[in-house]
Amino acid sequence: QVQLVESGGGLVQAGDSLRLSCAASGRTFSNYAMAWFQQTPGEEREFVGAISRSGDITYADSVKGRFTISRDNAENTVSLQMTSLRPEDTAVYYCAAARVTYVSSSNAYASTSLYNYWGQGTRVTVSS
Repeated sequence: QVQLVESGGGLVQAGDSLRLSCAASGRTFSNYAMAWFQQTPGEEREFVGAISRSGDITYADSVKGRFTISRDNAENTVSLQMTSLRPEDTAVYYCAAARVTYVSSSNAYASTSLYNYWGQGTRVTVSS
């Protein structure tokens, strides 16, 4: 079992920055690919970004150049630095962990079915 706890959400204005963190406990953190997803009411969870076990990173087109994902295996954390926030970034953000050693394409990280564990989410609201 892996427990994931997100933090750092809040209410910000358009153009502001925010840093989300996800603390993992349980199994060996470094064995997991980690990702962030976002979800708005009535919608499915959408991929934001992922970082593999080896540190390869992939992002959704909507956040490229604005969001940065990173991981610290010593601290068992994964972070999402969000800059130039927009009202459309408003969502609940979820951290997810996937025990995968290989994917044929980075597109695989965008699928929720890849992930074994999820956090409870942290809400981000961006006002215009």
